[in-house]
Amino acid sequence: MTAIHCERAYDAPAHKGAYRVLVDRLWPRGIKKEDLPLDDWLKTVAPSSDLRKWFNHEVDKWPEFRKRYLSELSDHKAELKELLEKAGKKPLVLIFAAKDADHNNAVVLKEYLQSLK
Repeated sequence: MTAIHCERAYDAPAHKGAYRVLVDRLWPRGIKKEDLPLDDWLKTVAPSSDLRKWFNHEVDKWPEFRKRYLSELSDHKAELKELLEKAGKKPLVLIFAAKDADHNNAVVLKEYLQSLK
């Protein structure tokens, strides 16, 4: 079973030899593309623009955001299974830009990916 971790784009990589994937629709502000080590960027599995704007990182909206995002992810099951296959036996690191490490799309995506295994 592939280990799945979440890391903030602004932090130094913590998992050596991992398959690193940016899971935000927008590129992290202030980071040059050559300065963020990535294996892939999956914009399509990020929350829809409408959902992202509605949530606006307001913690009180977290339960509803999580529910709506899990619903959106169900439309990307094949793509997400392919992501797990690409990672293979390497740890999978989901890269996100949000300041809140506990309430962001990567946390929900990790939960969803673990349910696919």
